[in-house]
Amino acid sequence: MLNGAKERLKTEFTEALNLRTLKKAVLSRPKIKSEGKLVLIPFEKNGRISVKSERFLSDGKAIQRVLSADEAAELVFGAPECYRQINIIAGERALELIVSEKGKIRFSGSLDGAKKVELASSQDKKKSYAITPETDGDFLFELGITDKNGRIHDKKQAKYRQINKFIEQIEAISDALPDGPLCICDLCCGKSYLTFAVYRYFTFHKGRQVEMYGIDLKKDVIEYCREVAARLGWDKMTFECGDVSAFAPPKAPDLVISLHACDVATDYALAGAVKSGARVILSTPCCQHELNREMNCEELAFATDYSILKQKIASAMTDALRARLLEIYGYKVTVCELIDPEETPKNVIIRAIKTGKRRTAGATVDQYKAACELLGTTPTLAKLLPLPTDVKELPIVSSEK
Repeated sequence: MLNGAKERLKTEFTEALNLRTLKKAVLSRPKIKSEGKLVLIPFEKNGRISVKSERFLSDGKAIQRVLSADEAAELVFGAPECYRQINIIAGERALELIVSEKGKIRFSGSLDGAKKVELASSQDKKKSYAITPETDGDFLFELGITDKNGRIHDKKQAKYRQINKFIEQIEAISDALPDGPLCICDLCCGKSYLTFAVYRYFTFHKGRQVEMYGIDLKKDVIEYCREVAARLGWDKMTFECGDVSAFAPPKAPDLVISLHACDVATDYALAGAVKSGARVILSTPCCQHELNREMNCEELAFATDYSILKQKIASAMTDALRARLLEIYGYKVTVCELIDPEETPKNVIIRAIKTGKRRTAGATVDQYKAACELLGTTPTLAKLLPLPTDVKELPIVSSEK
């Protein structure tokens, strides 16, 4: 009976694969628990159907392999000896095999009449990005991201993905931006990869008028950015050398961005954004060293005695305190991932949209103070944006036109 079941599984799987109706096969409830669940998903590469296998181990890790159609079929054939449940999903149909503890086999469902499905064109399907060498090759070349033929340099692949992920965050908050011309500031802009990308996105892809400002302390970097803007003919971009906390844009910015401003530079960028009355703030923090140096909390010593855990706690708490203080100052805040953490651990983005409504005023301020006292710190952002003694006195700057 086991051999008959194995043959049926192999036949059903192979037919679904050849007919292009197979969505996936899931092999679960392994007899050896450390083996974990196995998922098989077909894809097409170079006109040939292959199968991606992903094995989920008991320790949370996943192992991926690419199999030929024949290799995948043989794997399914042997599955009843290793797994107690096998599910094959084809179109809107499903076939299930259950193997009981006593070895009894039960089939249910059918793949008959399953409709074709569209397979991924390859295992490494090309992502769809807003900024591409095809449409934006001029500035990508000027910034050294691509060569003259439009090929992205190997060392700039991560930067290219990073700026496109940031553009996705901008698309997510687009409803919070006003109609008409936009005022955008990049505080601690550095070499301004993001500054140029955001300007290009709005002016070229969205047809918006933009006044763009990039501010940084490094004179040579600012000169470089000015030269690039001049070569591109982007005359609505202004780069200034100076302290972001002292920068005063000609009007309240609609959007303030900041990409990986190191350590407390993020605090200066956030404070500058709030004081200028920014409507939306998008900031990716970097190297949160301040709290790691200052943190003095006996209650957390069992964790902070380990340097790597102390750094993780310091990073998380630094950004949590930043987010809460922005809420106190009248912003709705979301903290999420910018990019895959496997690419960089600096993958958090703070997204703040101005509402003018203070979050449960007194309770929030008291909570913030208690957290700082517990950790033994007064964060730089709290020094730049002081907590009020009376929440009603908060200096909320209107961003209304």
